[in-house]
Amino acid sequence: MSDQSKLIWFNGKIVPWEEAQIHVMSHVLHYGSGVFEGIKCYSTQNGPVIFRLDDHIKRLFESGEKYGIIIPYSVDELIKACLDIVKLNGFENCYIRPIAFYGYDTLGVHPKNCPVEVAVASFFWGAYLGEDGLTNGVNITVSPWKRLSLESFPSSTKASGQYLNSMLAVQDARKRGYDEALLLNQDGFVAEGSGQNIFIVKDNKVITNGENASILMGITRETIIQLCHDLEIDIQIMDITHEMLLNADEAFFTGTASEITPISSVDDSSIGNGKPGEITLKLKNLYLDIIHGKMSQYTHWLSPIQCTNDLTPSVAE
Repeated sequence: MSDQSKLIWFNGKIVPWEEAQIHVMSHVLHYGSGVFEGIKCYSTQNGPVIFRLDDHIKRLFESGEKYGIIIPYSVDELIKACLDIVKLNGFENCYIRPIAFYGYDTLGVHPKNCPVEVAVASFFWGAYLGEDGLTNGVNITVSPWKRLSLESFPSSTKASGQYLNSMLAVQDARKRGYDEALLLNQDGFVAEGSGQNIFIVKDNKVITNGENASILMGITRETIIQLCHDLEIDIQIMDITHEMLLNADEAFFTGTASEITPISSVDDSSIGNGKPGEITLKLKNLYLDIIHGKMSQYTHWLSPIQCTNDLTPSVAE
């Protein structure tokens, strides 16, 4: 990976990228027994900031608790690890990946005494669905794969193994020439993309689905709901049918990596006029202003890199 960082925070130490290794018999490799987060750092006129860092790390711990993965560090320690690793790698804009997982002790499905290992990496990652898609909208397809049931998994967690469901969906979509997949849930309602929440707009009302739709409760999703309230845009949380999506005036994905990505068509059927809509663009532009530090009333969502302690951790020998 040409855009990889030089250093990774790994089990409490800063180590070179190539030295952050685990054993091939680690429990996580065999059973997907890990939880993770995706977080973004953005440049501002006052230096780089991380968007909603505290919320992401708190969700990491919540995901771990639901799977019995007890992270052996505090929330504050991992917040500082994210700040430190961005600072040490010298990034202005980057993606941050904290992950906690079971290492090696047993290959039984029950992890028993497997140690919980934790890593935080940062690296450059461009527009998740491409710069053109971010600007002009993406073409998506309804996946033949259903979103995993909340009766089978705690679907609101970001767990490693659960993303096999997303991988199948996006592989199928790309093979058929689409930018992204849209998964329906077990009841036939719209769930989410392979790594994004979804919103539609109809008659100037913004609609998104809720936890019962078997979705990840996305932090970007939560941000957009709050922005709708702040802008006095009518926002409703309800089940979304396939028909509602096809008849929407606008539609867009949200996610840390995807940010606010307009949806131009579903299975070659245009959404509205096939171009990003007025409300989509209004929310997207406000979101971009917020993450780049241009809106003072939202600075509580931004963690400045320069606020790391002066005691910068040394690289492990």
